[in-house]
Amino acid sequence: MAVSPKVYESDYDYKMDPKYRVSVPVAFRPDEGDAVRLQISKEHEERVIKVFTLEAFEDKFRQIEAAEIPQGNKNKLAGALRMTSKQVAISSQGKLTIPKDWADKIGLKADGSVKLAGRDSYYVVCTEDSFNRISEADLNMDDGGLGVL
Repeated sequence: MAVSPKVYESDYDYKMDPKYRVSVPVAFRPDEGDAVRLQISKEHEERVIKVFTLEAFEDKFRQIEAAEIPQGNKNKLAGALRMTSKQVAISSQGKLTIPKDWADKIGLKADGSVKLAGRDSYYVVCTEDSFNRISEADLNMDDGGLGVL
């Protein structure tokens, strides 16, 4: 029987500690001992850190390989994906350490507020301001008449 992929939803307000660690809600934590993959990225042009299960992150490479684009482009995409990501562990106390240079790139500060927000197959770590702009962009998306937003 296949395991259903983890779904991340809702948002949480936290505070970054002086060592750039943030508590991860129980609903977002992987199984004990499982790592996660961080990726520095964007949502609606806002810089964020995306957090994936290892399986969800590997799906990105399967999508690249299955895409009908030249092999050279596939290689560049896979390389960029590897260069902008790293595997990390969430501590047994439920803390995720954000690399300081990555925190700086997205505007997070030690002892500052941080937002964790579910985006279905991953969640993002971002500033409150970025979260507000992402939320506004989501609400203004064209949902094709589905009426879901």
